Amino acid sequence: MLEIGNANTELRTVLPQHTAAHLNSGTLEVLATPMMIAWMEECCLHCVQPCLAEGQTTVGTAVSVTHEAPTPLNGQVKIACVLRSVDGRRLTFAVEASDSSGIIGRGSHERFIVDARRFQEKCNAKAAQL
Repeated sequence: MLEIGNANTELRTVLPQHTAAHLNSGTLEVLATPMMIAWMEECCLHCVQPCLAEGQTTVGTAVSVTHEAPTPLNGQVKIACVLRSVDGRRLTFAVEASDSSGIIGRGSHERFIVDARRFQEKCNAKAAQL
């Protein structure tokens, strides 16, 4: 059941494909901001997916985070989220990422509950018009 306070924590290791240099979001061999954000979104998805009705999923619609410190290759990153509000189909999460030195990023993330089949059909129809 979706309830304010639902939480999830996941661990990730920074591999070469997760770096700013690899993703072209920078030139350094450190955890890329886009990857940190993707991990935050994934953590939120996993937090609520088991609570949804069959055929439902969530899609990300907004992200507001800071990336405050670097994490090197092979560093362990802990991603945590807490569901802070439920407003109809809109879900808002507090998100945080940390490594062995402390917090590396934090902020908020918003997701919307959708019917997976209908959402995908709409997208497929759009693709057919390209």
